[in-house]
Amino acid sequence: MAERKARVERNTLETQITVEINLDGTGKSSFETGVPFLDHMMEQISRHGMVDLNIVSKGDLHIDDHHTVEDIGITLGQAFKQAVGDKKGIRRYGHAYVPLDEALSRVVIDLSGRPGLIMEVPYTRGMVGGFDVDLFEEFFRGFINHAMVTMHIDNLRGKNTHHQIETVFKAFGRALRMAVEMDERMAGVTPSTKGLL
Repeated sequence: MAERKARVERNTLETQITVEINLDGTGKSSFETGVPFLDHMMEQISRHGMVDLNIVSKGDLHIDDHHTVEDIGITLGQAFKQAVGDKKGIRRYGHAYVPLDEALSRVVIDLSGRPGLIMEVPYTRGMVGGFDVDLFEEFFRGFINHAMVTMHIDNLRGKNTHHQIETVFKAFGRALRMAVEMDERMAGVTPSTKGLL
């Protein structure tokens, strides 16, 4: 099987971002985004998704975190789409429930070739430290629009906003890991009756 790796650069007047991803990695990661809470969440994707992930970003953080967070989602989506390739032999669907103390989240993903996001996360606070939690929807929307996947994200319960968000990202990593796994019974076959994803 060919290595499922990609390196993507995105350069705009607002951000300069490089993402390297290996879908068949061991969960190694490094991040230089200038947004510490985002780095913490990216580490969850890498560790629980067992993907190697390196992200370097320079953005207009003197304005706010919005462009950096959204553009990292976009660039990660582009890198993921490139790395996953033609999708032959993969499971295609992935799901995970992840608890953290009082919080519980579910993420369900379909590597469908069609972007779609349903995100129901009733945050109990609008900020974690200095981070605006609304930006995570921008991150996921950027990801799904460029990875071309359908995803449902639900925080089923939680009182601590940090826990709510962390369970979402851990579940996202686990669901991705399941969806990109190779299924020996589907070897060489595209998992769609259309024959194309």
